[in-house]
Amino acid sequence: MAVAIITGASRGLGRALATGLAGVGWDLVVDARDGRPLADLGPRANPIPGDVTDPAHRAALVAAADALGGADLLVNNAGILGPSPQPVLADYPVEVLREVYEINVFAPLALAQLALPGLRKRGGAVANITSDAAVEPYPGWGGYGSAKAALEQASHVLAAEEPDVRVWRVDPGDLRTRMHQEAFPGEDISDRPPPEAVVPAFLRLLAARPASGRIRLADL
Repeated sequence: MAVAIITGASRGLGRALATGLAGVGWDLVVDARDGRPLADLGPRANPIPGDVTDPAHRAALVAAADALGGADLLVNNAGILGPSPQPVLADYPVEVLREVYEINVFAPLALAQLALPGLRKRGGAVANITSDAAVEPYPGWGGYGSAKAALEQASHVLAAEEPDVRVWRVDPGDLRTRMHQEAFPGEDISDRPPPEAVVPAFLRLLAARPASGRIRLADL
């Protein structure tokens, strides 16, 4: 049976992907800083509450997947937006930007490093969740966007270095999530689709297993 590690699975896209994968037979290792919402993800989900910036927690995620036979897929979904409303770069507190990079760039890479030995053996995949803010210069998105751009380039290089592993930079598009609402405080974002809407496209990605690269779920 296929095994996936999904970070940030307590809400939003991570929860939607966890529910979708479990529904088609995947066994899961899921995490979030608040573990309470993980408890009702069903019997296929193995919750490991914790912070992805903690090395011991990352090791526990990989160990839990190994106990299930080893991860075939790592979904680096956990992330933070940064301040809300988002400041322009001229006013962005550098100490806060460091935290944004710690969670959105360094933690996903560190978790991938731990998972790679098993992923190589199983011909597995890494799906790093990114954003159009990584490639478009939206005013006010310099912190989050530059962190996602760094994650994208790290993913691009990792793909070149790891020919036996698929490394996808997955752009899910604008979704009706709490993080997206935080990016637009006080605005109505009800016109965005719910995260569940992109799950079929993600499942098609896993079935098709295209070459490593940037994937817009809207194109699937």
